[in-house]
Amino acid sequence: MPYDPSAFPPFAVTVDLVVLTVRRHALCALAVRRGEPPFQGRWALPGGFVRADEDLAQAAARELAEETGLRAHDPAVPVQDNGAHLEQLATYGDPKRDPRMRVVSVAHLALAPDLPAPRAGGDASNARWAPVEELLQQGGYGRDGEPVAPLAFDHAQILADGVERARSKIEYSSLATAFCPPEFTVGELRRVYEAVWGVALDPRNFHRKVTGTPGFLVPTGGTTTRQGGRPAQLFRAGGATLLNPPMLRPEV
Repeated sequence: MPYDPSAFPPFAVTVDLVVLTVRRHALCALAVRRGEPPFQGRWALPGGFVRADEDLAQAAARELAEETGLRAHDPAVPVQDNGAHLEQLATYGDPKRDPRMRVVSVAHLALAPDLPAPRAGGDASNARWAPVEELLQQGGYGRDGEPVAPLAFDHAQILADGVERARSKIEYSSLATAFCPPEFTVGELRRVYEAVWGVALDPRNFHRKVTGTPGFLVPTGGTTTRQGGRPAQLFRAGGATLLNPPMLRPEV
């Protein structure tokens, strides 16, 4: 039988972004308020439709740049000040996830250091950083006295999956350094782990583990007093992608 494209229903493909950063010692995600139907006025993850001339990685990188001004980091080149780690997270294809039509979303996870106030783009009326615990709380999310409502579409599930990906991946990879500036202290890296995991870590044990893990951190030769107190040694991310032994998440 010859292939007949009309025998299959058309559907659209979108990219949704779980953009995570650490602000004021809390793990935060970028949320946008939808300015158009469906779910007009509700908070959602940033994202948009894949264009006809784009592949998925290009669409995700474009949406990231439009929403945050960040460029997806190329692992082959040195880390840039406006670069962000970007990876594919999962695909979501419930037939009823979008009331407009059949839409399949390929979600991506983006991680970057402490970021400035976001700007709204596309069909978003405004945007903000919000603690992930608030966005994922039972009953939904609201700010400044507004009615609490769940995130639009299936974005609560996508966000929860992205947060868990980040929490689990920093156990066995160097991904936590994506939340740090190019040069950072062990104390700053520890606060990243504490924010992502939601636990307090012993400073001495943490210092011993991260500096004793081969390829994890490389001393830059510099120091800083930006955290107050005595000068602290500065490090940059090493070449290791997998940590051995891993940084196991404490049980809570």
